[in-house]
Amino acid sequence: MSQIFEEMPDELLQRMAAAGDRQAEETLILRYSHVVRSRARALFLVGGDSEDLIQEGLLGLLDAVREFDPQRDASFVTFAQVCIRNRLRSALRRANRGKHLPLNSSLSWESDEIERRLAAPPSPEELVIAQEERDEGLERIKQDLSPLERKVLDRYLDGLSYQEIALAVGRDVKSVDNAVQRIRRKLSRP
Repeated sequence: MSQIFEEMPDELLQRMAAAGDRQAEETLILRYSHVVRSRARALFLVGGDSEDLIQEGLLGLLDAVREFDPQRDASFVTFAQVCIRNRLRSALRRANRGKHLPLNSSLSWESDEIERRLAAPPSPEELVIAQEERDEGLERIKQDLSPLERKVLDRYLDGLSYQEIALAVGRDVKSVDNAVQRIRRKLSRP
C-alpha cells in the first residue's frame, strides 16, 4: 500500500474508491479490517465459523466504501461501523432462522424437534441467555489458560493480528502463534 494512500483521510479515499480507484478501496478495506475482525470474533454463528462472520463483515465494509454519502451527517467511520454491524446481524438472523437446519442436522424428517426448531426463532431473552452462557464459557476457558495465553486470547478476540498482539504483549510473533495453538488445543479438549 502506498504511503500517500495511508495518509489520506477516509472520506477522500472513499470518493476515490467510488470513482473506481481500486488502490483507494483496498486501503480503506485494510484500514478497517480490524474493526470487522473484532466485531465478528465477539459473535457466534450457528453452523459456521468465525471466518464466515469475518467475510460477512468485510462485505458490509465493502458496502460502506461503495455507498457512503458525504452529504449526510455522518463520518465514514461511523457509516462503516453501522454497515459492518448490520451485515453481521443479518448473517446471524439468517443463521438463526433455521432455513438450512435440516441440511445440517442429523434429526429425522419425522422428528418433532425439527418442527419445534423451525417454528419460532429465538426470543430476545433466549439470545441474552445465550450471550451470557458464551461469556461464562469464555471465563471458564480463561481459567485453564496461562497469563500470557489470556492476554493473547483477549487481544485475538479484539481482532488484532498476530503482529499487533506480539507488540502489545511484548513477545515475538512465533510466541504469539504458539500461544494461540496451545489455546486451540485446550479448547478442543472435552
